[in-house]
Amino acid sequence: MTDATQQAKPPSKTSDTRLTSMNLELVVIPVSDVDRSRTFYESLGWRLDIDHATGDDYRIVQFTPAGSEGSVMFGQNITTAAPGSAQGMHLVVSDVLAARDDLVRRGVKVSDPFHDVGGIFHHSNGKGIAKGPNPERKSYASYVTFEDPDGNAWTLQEVTARLPGSLRDTSFTTQLHDAVWGSAK
Repeated sequence: MTDATQQAKPPSKTSDTRLTSMNLELVVIPVSDVDRSRTFYESLGWRLDIDHATGDDYRIVQFTPAGSEGSVMFGQNITTAAPGSAQGMHLVVSDVLAARDDLVRRGVKVSDPFHDVGGIFHHSNGKGIAKGPNPERKSYASYVTFEDPDGNAWTLQEVTARLPGSLRDTSFTTQLHDAVWGSAK
């Protein structure tokens, strides 16, 4: 059996229900000008991990946001995606207003703060977003956005108290949901 066949074959059922640990550590973002992007991400105060070129047609640059275990990589000939096509990337911050102020001081064009009127679990309610941070500064509810020079879109999301796992987690309760988000009524 080849490696490809083994990979395509569904895993056998066992009594062991532990999941394999998988850490999201790197996101590749498509850019048109590597030097311009390097300057931009340096201006954010992110740590430069690597800038490596092999000849004139291959280069990788990797940055890690302050406090993050995940990094971003861009470069020359590392992705076929169109520059600026990375959308919806979220960075979690403990204070969205302070983070916004920091980006503005660094010369980044940042949106005004906004919040989701219905909460992330209620996007289908048609209520949309409202100006300013969430009035109660509820976790997972306040945002600002910015873009890199190519239009790759970033969202800063304020998280001050984390929900305990997935919605399938039996420890997730309506009471906790209401404490973080408020009642859906």
